[in-house]
Amino acid sequence: MVWVIYSGLALLAFLVLAAAGFWLFSNNVAQKVRESVPPNGDMIPVKGGVIHAVEAGEGPPIVMIHGLSGNVHNFLYSCVAPLAKTHRVIVIDRPGCGYSERDGTEQARLPEQARMIAEFLETRGIEKPLLVGHSLGGAVSLALALDYPDQVGGLALISPLAAAQDGRPGVFNMLGVANPTIRKLVSETIAIPLSIKNGAHIVAGIFAPDDVPIDFRLQGGGLLTLQPEAFFAASTDFNAVGLDLASQQARYGELSLPIGMLYGDEDKVLDPDTHISVVQKACPDMELVRLANTGHMPIVVETDKTVDFVLRQALRTFSA
Repeated sequence: MVWVIYSGLALLAFLVLAAAGFWLFSNNVAQKVRESVPPNGDMIPVKGGVIHAVEAGEGPPIVMIHGLSGNVHNFLYSCVAPLAKTHRVIVIDRPGCGYSERDGTEQARLPEQARMIAEFLETRGIEKPLLVGHSLGGAVSLALALDYPDQVGGLALISPLAAAQDGRPGVFNMLGVANPTIRKLVSETIAIPLSIKNGAHIVAGIFAPDDVPIDFRLQGGGLLTLQPEAFFAASTDFNAVGLDLASQQARYGELSLPIGMLYGDEDKVLDPDTHISVVQKACPDMELVRLANTGHMPIVVETDKTVDFVLRQALRTFSA
């Protein structure tokens, strides 16, 4: 009996020491990440948090909203510079992502993210922009257009999450920690070591069948995922999106603004037909562009075609 007690205490001590080691390692990595990829925009307080935004150019406004586990650098990598030649381009970190902040997990809900971004637009005096939403950013853009129609001029949706779905993209399985307490524990201990170990495989799955640019982790913002708070935010988003997407989907018929959608036909993260059809059925005037032999990240691997698509939607938006 005494042996069992000592064995249990020894195991507990080992687990505590291991957790402490993982915590120290993770926070050391996070500090180095923040030094390597510091914030490069403005911090705008809104109710429920802070929005980090980067601006470039002058002209009609284009606001770009990234996807799950992303940040401003996903667009800054190659899309912003050509768009900024003719437009005022504002790229934001979604609430809780990159260097934006949110006060609690309730701000992960689609209506809350839309509300915070709407307040940001009003604070910055950005009137009726074209919203460019990639992946989960597409769902947030749709929520904004539905809940704040007077603040949105048009939608350019790129590989958007638009339809409620039973299954979840397998490449994001690691984010499926449903319990918030366990999620926080995982974030602070094993998430970053596992992300380092499996990161190349995960990113390859997101880009598939396209190759991942060798400089994406630094220039594209991939390093910013190697922070405990980044994992916690992404996992919270992953678990929260299903709470609102079905009810949002039922409202797409309310949309009465210019809408365009671009999808890679070989997307391995989201099924193109599923997400195209639910918006196209409600909005038959939607302009659709499908790219052959392209996956989920045309914003990185098909920059010219993505920029041309956004500029066409800008022309439709600002001439309407």
